Amino acid sequence: MKKEKQSSDTISTFLGHGTSVDGTIEFQGTIRLDGNVQGQINSRGGTLIIGDKAVIQAKVQVDHIIVKGEVHGSIEAKERIEAYPPARITGDVKAPVISIESGVVFNGKCIMEKPSAPPVKED
Repeated sequence: MKKEKQSSDTISTFLGHGTSVDGTIEFQGTIRLDGNVQGQINSRGGTLIIGDKAVIQAKVQVDHIIVKGEVHGSIEAKERIEAYPPARITGDVKAPVISIESGVVFNGKCIMEKPSAPPVKED
């Protein structure tokens, strides 16, 4: 059985079980969510860890995400998406690398492509 890849970054922010956030979370570095989040989660260069007790109802745009909890909404990652049991994902996922382990429940559309580059302005 393959072991979960550990990020070399340390967790800089932690939202514990029993805590709720309604709105937008923007971060850098690594954040672990074990509570409830509703809204949006955005990061440039960050790693998001969704703990096994977390319930997330959000549009997620990050570089790297590790999911063990429940996510309702779209997930877009610039680098990779990893899902491990007992994860439950309901929504579309998009990343160049997507890893969904046996035992994960996934209902949605899966797109594996690199993010498009912003258009180049010509003077």
